[in-house]
Amino acid sequence: MTMPENAPIAYSAHEQLVRTARARPELWRLLVGLVLIGLFITALNLVFIAVVAGLGPNDWAVEFLQGASPLAMLVLLSSFGFVTLGVAVVARQLHNRSLSSILGPYSQGLRQFWQVFRALLILGVLVAALPPYDMGAPLTQNMALSTWLFLLPFSAAAVLIQISSEEVLFRGYIQQSLAARFRSPVIWMGLPSVLFAAGHYAPAAAGDNALLIAAWSCLFGLLASDLTARAGTLGPAIALHFFNNVIALLLISLPGNLSGLALFLLPIDMADTEMLRPWLYVDFAVMLVCWLTARLAIRR
Repeated sequence: MTMPENAPIAYSAHEQLVRTARARPELWRLLVGLVLIGLFITALNLVFIAVVAGLGPNDWAVEFLQGASPLAMLVLLSSFGFVTLGVAVVARQLHNRSLSSILGPYSQGLRQFWQVFRALLILGVLVAALPPYDMGAPLTQNMALSTWLFLLPFSAAAVLIQISSEEVLFRGYIQQSLAARFRSPVIWMGLPSVLFAAGHYAPAAAGDNALLIAAWSCLFGLLASDLTARAGTLGPAIALHFFNNVIALLLISLPGNLSGLALFLLPIDMADTEMLRPWLYVDFAVMLVCWLTARLAIRR
């Protein structure tokens, strides 16, 4: 396996993902590709929302967009499959790349996914056993345990569709296309992470914490990019993202939007900016520990 000149040794495995992108590395292909992916996703989502709106009462479309019920949340998360489909079509037509070349070798990626996910599960149990044991007030049960367990396989599959689509787009298509054109990790890790953060910037919902949440997302993107470059597949980044979103969407969620599948709800919501901010700092620390755990799991 050859490495481009001046590339970090720690990222030598990244070449197996970037290699097929080097055949058509022109920057215009990436820019046109992103526009086409955006149009593709928008068109399919408009059709999808129109169909969903026609299947229920007048407020069903709003409930669907907010993920306020289990069914709405399952449908909403599954709709992220349009992102993966859009990337697959554009990569094939503009770059002559398959989706599997973006994901990396299947057996290696699957093995790395399970290595990281198992390690994160162990870490999660250890963290849950440590104080503090609450957030200052008791959690609110959002649904019966029996219902949650029945839905769990479907919920986990929907979350996997959602997070894998984001990894395929940001740490896959965008990162690898930039790495085929530019040598510096500052560019091919930094730009996708900034774009990822921009997608999570929501001042209307997060208020004064919007920039902090965007910064969290940017750091998450950088750490996921690092894992991808070290591993040579998207497996570890998908595992890290999956673990994070299973906790945030299926186990303990903020009240309001995207809480339809959560077992418990936090005693604070997004509008409680002052109360939420200290826990965001805790999230930064936990994310760094998760990244280090993932690196240890894949020994890179």
